[in-house]
Amino acid sequence: MGTVSEKWDDEYSVIGEKGELEFIDYEDDKSKPPSEDSDSNAREGFVEFFNLEDRMVQPGETLTIWLSCKANVIGLHTTAVHFDTGDDTIERMAILLVEDKISQSLASKRPYSRGQKKKQFAVDRFVRGSRPATARAMDRGVKNRLPWYNIPEDIRELVESKQTPDAITAGLTRDNYASYFKNLLFLEELQVEEDMRAYSMENINMRRSGKYLSLKVPGLAERRPSLVHGDNIFAKLASEDTVYEGFVHRVEADEVYLMFAPKLHLCHIDENLYNVQFTHNRINFRRLYQAIDAAEGLELNFLFPSGFPEKRLIETTPLVPISCTLNEEQMCSIEMILGCKGGPPYVIYGPPGTGKTMTLVEAILQLYKTQDSSRILVCAPSNSAADFILEKLLEAESVELKNNKIFRLNAATRPYEDVNPDFLQFCFFDDNIFKCPSLCALVCYRIIISTYMSSSLLYAENVNKGHFSHIFLDEAGQASEPESMIPIANLCQRDTVVVLAGDPMQLGPVIHSREAERYGLGKSYLERLCECELYSEEDANYVTKLVRNYRCDPEILYLPSQLFYNGQLIPCKDDIGSLLKSVKFLPNKEFPVFFFGIQGCDEREESNPSWFNRIEASKVVEVVKSLTESGTLSQEDIGVITPYRQQVLKIKKAFENLDMPEIKVGSVEQFQGQERKVIIISTVRSTVKHNEFDRTHCLGFLSNPRRFNVAITRAISLLIIIGNPHIIAKDFYWNKLVWRCVDNNSYQGCNLPERQDEGDEEVPNEEDCWNYGEEIPAGSGWDENIPTGSGWNHGEYVPNPTGWDFDDTTQGEIPKPVTDEAEWSDGWK
Repeated sequence: MGTVSEKWDDEYSVIGEKGELEFIDYEDDKSKPPSEDSDSNAREGFVEFFNLEDRMVQPGETLTIWLSCKANVIGLHTTAVHFDTGDDTIERMAILLVEDKISQSLASKRPYSRGQKKKQFAVDRFVRGSRPATARAMDRGVKNRLPWYNIPEDIRELVESKQTPDAITAGLTRDNYASYFKNLLFLEELQVEEDMRAYSMENINMRRSGKYLSLKVPGLAERRPSLVHGDNIFAKLASEDTVYEGFVHRVEADEVYLMFAPKLHLCHIDENLYNVQFTHNRINFRRLYQAIDAAEGLELNFLFPSGFPEKRLIETTPLVPISCTLNEEQMCSIEMILGCKGGPPYVIYGPPGTGKTMTLVEAILQLYKTQDSSRILVCAPSNSAADFILEKLLEAESVELKNNKIFRLNAATRPYEDVNPDFLQFCFFDDNIFKCPSLCALVCYRIIISTYMSSSLLYAENVNKGHFSHIFLDEAGQASEPESMIPIANLCQRDTVVVLAGDPMQLGPVIHSREAERYGLGKSYLERLCECELYSEEDANYVTKLVRNYRCDPEILYLPSQLFYNGQLIPCKDDIGSLLKSVKFLPNKEFPVFFFGIQGCDEREESNPSWFNRIEASKVVEVVKSLTESGTLSQEDIGVITPYRQQVLKIKKAFENLDMPEIKVGSVEQFQGQERKVIIISTVRSTVKHNEFDRTHCLGFLSNPRRFNVAITRAISLLIIIGNPHIIAKDFYWNKLVWRCVDNNSYQGCNLPERQDEGDEEVPNEEDCWNYGEEIPAGSGWDENIPTGSGWNHGEYVPNPTGWDFDDTTQGEIPKPVTDEAEWSDGWK
């Protein structure tokens, strides 16, 4: 797309030499009509009029016509202008961009330019650095050390030659489980290596800071790249060949404090120029490889439950609820879990707002109170999710959980200040560094809560298989299968009861490698189980589907129920509709989904490839101000979801300038599992020119049905979408939403696109939509300090950090995605 002139004038717009009836680019025309202050020569020949009557234009002569326009709403406005020239008519499109002070304040300061690819230096030989004392201490005393699991050279060569290992192309079978997943993980790790290289820095300075050398890393605060305590980097003087390894001893905002070998510190002066390369810490990949190896020792009915003809029959007994009132489906699932004796995992299928986590908490409390011999491990994909489970367990007044019976296991890399002070009594730490207790201490706890990755510490401390009678995996749809195997394969025996809670129709695991995603690494263990006949038929001995939604207004729930859950969801939300009456701008105060159509501009700036739309950002601010001015809603009641990192930052900046810091703005991933009374979605993309390419390659926020499902089910009372209907109506799911708003008199804004007949709509094949190029979170089931780069699917669109422009599509290039931050789980290290 062309660029808007930096000297754009509110009083006029300029189109190029070629008028087209379709959407056209802006032209950077520096000319402008004369003002009242212009000299007489500039004003000569310029006549102001409202009707252009007969005018003689000689051959070769140019007639410049300025249109003076006024608009009452911001956004991009277009109209056709006709000129009659006797027997012919000339038609041109006039395009007017209307801004306000907020949108202007968010304008790009510098134009977008593709980043230059950095040269890499070899690190085969290097001078070792000084590791932090805490990192050295963590290596001592471990009972079970992880093997290195180096990537085989033949796999590297295959991938470099764009070939796929045979073990992957053969598909998953009983006989190739370990080799299949390990090869997928090899592809994934190779992609991570490549992604991290994009953050290399050349000819930069480090400054001396006490015993450290400090390095400013642009994007560090956004975890691009992600660096935490104990990580290592490589650096060399730009004018020399000797490579030094440095370790991160402290991280502060956009700066890291490093220690290298003494030689580098001695010869350092702040004026030195260095080249720096970042590396990814392999510890989590090694945990995944180890778990897959261990999975070969599992009972086959854990991995392939449909291969056994005999169905299990669970004997149940009635229960008395402990923590809350339970509905029929919740009671059934808990009774089944209490009666289960092992075998295939039991699944709690929990669509949005159906009380999945509360069901899980009740089941844990029932086991704790009624089965004295029970030992329970609870895993969640993120620190925040694990903390939430701990919080809900502690809130149960009828069950006293003493701190010597329940333990919150944290990774050493988790910041001490990140933990709620009320939870510290349930953690183990020394000098504000979290640690794993000894084996004799671990086995004394009745309940241990951890992230998926941190549960590997239990294997490291040699906790026996079968020690835990029950293993609960919350949000299991967000974890890859190798990740789910970390607690299961290392700690399960035949009679261990495994419970998976989650929703395969919400966001799945985040994967770097397109090939690994395509061949199955993006499918969670939960989703694979739900495809098995025993689970897909909803046999109560294997799965319970929760169907009563306590979150959303029925009208908000209607579409996701129809599109994703066979119309089974039952709305149970009380106090419906009272908020809507206080919202002034709603055209229909009986309908809680409102669409404001706006044709803005999607832009990029500097070397950042992430998109933003300042017109939509300004509209978001306007809507929020209207919602809060009556006093009915507080800032904490409102959430803003938007797919692109740069749009998140622009909207946050606007709210900070207005002293409205409590409004959460983030990606879909950051809102999964959360809710707000009001959710505002800014879809950002607004350029017709790019739309067909986006659709062809399944790019962007609009091509992922699961992202759509999560986004529109976060709202309790009111869902507001701000976007370009001409763009989003191209998607099957968003098209349904647009026209549902129109049909219920809940649409305002720009003219609508032509409506498709029901028979013309094509339901997308999700397997064909890898969401290549979406901007996504830094972790999603890995750990919150996961190194970021490119290639994650299930996320929002942003091209590769090295740069990519849509104008390059004619050359057949496909953009590489980079990652977005999200509050996921504990240290990637």
